[in-house]
Amino acid sequence: MKNGIILYKSSYGATEKYARWLQEKTGFALMETKKATLKDVLAYDTIILGGGLYAGFIAGLNFLKKHYNKLQGKKVLVFAVGATEYDEKYIAACKDAQFKDELAHLPLFYCRGAWDDSKMKPFHRFLINMGRKMMQKQKDPSMASTAEGLMGSAGQKADWTDEKYLAPILAELEK
Repeated sequence: MKNGIILYKSSYGATEKYARWLQEKTGFALMETKKATLKDVLAYDTIILGGGLYAGFIAGLNFLKKHYNKLQGKKVLVFAVGATEYDEKYIAACKDAQFKDELAHLPLFYCRGAWDDSKMKPFHRFLINMGRKMMQKQKDPSMASTAEGLMGSAGQKADWTDEKYLAPILAELEK
C-alpha cells in the first residue's frame, strides 16, 4: 500500500474505532478531521475519510468538499458509520445527495456503528428524528424498514461495530 492518512470525525466513538482499526491494518497516519489541514493531507497518496452518518449526512465530509480540487491524483475513499443495518438504497441516496460534481466518482463504504441514547447530543437526536420521519414517508419499503430499525433502537444501547465492515475498504486499497 502507498502512504496514506485516515481522517475521521467521531461524535460517540464508533467512527474513531473503525479509523483506529484501519490504521492498525494499513499503517496509515491517523488524524481527526477538525485538526487536519490541507498541508497535512497533501503529503499522502491515499486519503480515507470516515464520519458518522446522521440523517443522511456524513460528518466531516465538508473537509473533502472544501479541498477536493487540490487533491487531484490522490486515491480518496469515504466511509460512513451509522446505527442502521446496511441498506443499499439508503446509502446510494446519501451518496447522491452529498457526493455532487467532482465527488460523484468517489466510493462510499458503510460500517455499522453503535447506539446509546443517553450519550446523544440534542442536535443529533433532532437529525435522527428528522431522518426517521423522512424515511417513513418514503414509498420505498426498504426506507421504511430502515426507519423502523432506528425507532426500534430508541432507548437502547447497542454496539454493532465489527472489523468485517472494513473488508471492502481494504480491498479497494489493494486496487
